[in-house]
Amino acid sequence: MARLTRMSPHPDRLLSPEPGVRERARELYQAVAQAPIISPHGHVNARMLADDEPFSDPAALLITPDHYVTRLLHGSGVPLEALGVGASGKSPPPSGAAAPRAVWRTLAENWRRFAGTPVRYWFEDTLARVFGLEAELGPASAERLYDQLAEQLARPEFRPRALLERFGVEVLATTDDPADGLEAHARLAAEGLGVRVIPTLRADAYMDPADAGWAGRLDALAEVSGVDCGSYPGLLDALRARREYFRALGATATDTGVLDAWATPLSDGQAAAIHRRALAGEVSGEEALAYRRNMLYQLGLMGAQDGLVMQLHVGVLRNHHRPTHERFGPDTGHDIPVATEFARPLRELLNAVGTSPAFRLVLFTVDETAFSREIAPLAGFYPSVYVGAPWWFLDAPAAVRRFRAAVTETAGFYKTSGFVDDTRALCSIPARHDMSRRLDARYLAELVSDHQLSEDEARVLARALVDEIPRGAFRL
Repeated sequence: MARLTRMSPHPDRLLSPEPGVRERARELYQAVAQAPIISPHGHVNARMLADDEPFSDPAALLITPDHYVTRLLHGSGVPLEALGVGASGKSPPPSGAAAPRAVWRTLAENWRRFAGTPVRYWFEDTLARVFGLEAELGPASAERLYDQLAEQLARPEFRPRALLERFGVEVLATTDDPADGLEAHARLAAEGLGVRVIPTLRADAYMDPADAGWAGRLDALAEVSGVDCGSYPGLLDALRARREYFRALGATATDTGVLDAWATPLSDGQAAAIHRRALAGEVSGEEALAYRRNMLYQLGLMGAQDGLVMQLHVGVLRNHHRPTHERFGPDTGHDIPVATEFARPLRELLNAVGTSPAFRLVLFTVDETAFSREIAPLAGFYPSVYVGAPWWFLDAPAAVRRFRAAVTETAGFYKTSGFVDDTRALCSIPARHDMSRRLDARYLAELVSDHQLSEDEARVLARALVDEIPRGAFRL
């Protein structure tokens, strides 16, 4: 029988191998380790929290919906259907989709492939600290761990709401379509959940008139807003109305995910003409691009009017592999980063509203060269611009440390966003925030050791990074 090794995350993980730095980092970390979690950007489903049903099985909770997990397995030759990935609700799951226990076994058999990745860090932290499991994941322990997880998931204390409260989450922002009625948020507010769950409006689907589903989405938006979206002015009015509705249910921010950051205005006549041609099925690719860039500009102007913080997530080429997208849908692991620029693309928008007290823009990138080259200098001048935390492909420990070194000398700490977990995986939230707190404690300890900060100032900053800074950046 194979020997089972114990899974025991080291108490000093990520706190530096240098003894003096590690001692200071340990003190700073311990001061904030149990601080409430503020999660101003994420993708947990509000309906899941409102319904509060037990999770069905370990694979459906921890593997199948998490593209961080499935993409690396797919890159190692594991078919997505072997991981339970379905067809995005548009059709039945592909034939041959694996049963939950088989999905879990597949992960266990390939666990060595995650060595050194943040996925492994979060996963082991989750298994150990959330579920109290001790055996290290692998082929020999797979069945035992699956049974232990399945037994726990049947208990009331492992339902979504109980977990969220146990994690110490104080604020959780979701990501929602403007046409969403937000019934789940209204239910959560009415039922007095101990966690503040707020919506975030994401209007990406209404920006590109070349997209096949664009006209249908306009119809859905018109129905929920009561504003005819058959014209360009009507679409803008409908979005303004939905922004107000989201604010009434607690929203403090919007989110926009686009390939590039160009925010270039069109005249009302130009935009209206493209809108009409798109509804007639006659829009060109060049016109659609101009319309989308104009819409980004218009959303910025709306932010300067209503005060909703504008998050801009830029530089990901979505659905890179067309056959996978057609069979399995979006968010299935084949979104790929591309080089990104900010200074020139955002110049017109920032010239218009960059010094407006009401405007707030948080810039996220997966091109880490942009942090020191463009984003931090923009945040260092414009009162409205904040540096978004390392996102997606950059949320690994080494990349987070590079981020602090890249932006602090130009923008400081108080013009950053605070950590965002950006996750659909509810159970990984505490692991991700804990990782950030450890890495920030280490960076602050290094500054103290270099005599760039006093110990007292480092303590103040450690607390601010998990509380004052994210509250301020996202107007919470």
